[in-house]
Amino acid sequence: MAELATIARPYAEALFKAAAADLNAVAVWVEALQEIAQNSQLQQFADNPNVTNAQVFDVIAGVAKVALPQMAQNFLRTVIENGRLSALPEIAEQFRALKNAQGGSSDAVVYSAFAIGDAALSDLAATLEKRFARKLNVSVQLQPDLIGGIRVVVGDEVLDSSVKASLEQMKMALTA
Repeated sequence: MAELATIARPYAEALFKAAAADLNAVAVWVEALQEIAQNSQLQQFADNPNVTNAQVFDVIAGVAKVALPQMAQNFLRTVIENGRLSALPEIAEQFRALKNAQGGSSDAVVYSAFAIGDAALSDLAATLEKRFARKLNVSVQLQPDLIGGIRVVVGDEVLDSSVKASLEQMKMALTA
């Protein structure tokens, strides 16, 4: 079976080309569809041979948190009819990467043991933009097992200044 990224690429590229006029609006509903498509119960429902494509579409459109414009409806119908609902999260990731590349930015995920306030997050974002030399779209995810500090992931680059990483480094040094 083809890898998910290979399956998703043509869909993401076609959507990116079709949405060139308003990438930000499309990004909103693509992220909403991504969130829905990641639900395992929906995947099971869609995989049921007794369920029609129209029923799958109606369920997704019914639970979407945003209104789906005609372009979104057409895109969703195409994905469902081609049996690629499971690839929708990867399609959304690749679409976001294409959008970021055009805008000269990247997504950055900050993993933190504790919640980060808005002022501290904006300072951190400015520091990270200098460090990675590009505009970053920063999001925060709580990860209590870090104990303290943060771990930042930008694409395939990782900056880990967590207590957990420091403890691991000390453990390696002591056992070497």
